Amino acid sequence: MRIVDSQWRCFFRFKYRRAHDDGWTLIELIVVIALIMVLASVSLVQYRNSIQQAKEATLERQLYLMREAIDQYAADKGRRPDSLGALVSERYMRTIPLDPFTNSADTWTTVAADLEPGNTSAPTGISDVHSGADGTAMDGIRLANK
Repeated sequence: MRIVDSQWRCFFRFKYRRAHDDGWTLIELIVVIALIMVLASVSLVQYRNSIQQAKEATLERQLYLMREAIDQYAADKGRRPDSLGALVSERYMRTIPLDPFTNSADTWTTVAADLEPGNTSAPTGISDVHSGADGTAMDGIRLANK
């Protein structure tokens, strides 16, 4: 009987202490804040990477569509377009898309068409288009070379 009484006394003593134990210790607060900061920093890096990947995917898609429009124009007309505006005016594109890195349609860099063999005159028209943004993509390639 004596063992049972001592066990009950310990139980009530523990229960009594926990009932009046209000608040957190400083170490518990520091640990919780540190965990929150680690999780927030990891999620911030993931967020920034996802934004960068979305911009790069948009850039690649817009470059692909503009290059296709240039090739279709050349196949239909027998010559290269003089500018990106000619693609819009001839309805090969609705509008010149915005560069996702510069947020402008005026920063696209065009590449002049090469001379055809036997042709001595200056090249006319554009054959390719690149982004006018500075910086490097996540794969290490400069954005202006995409």
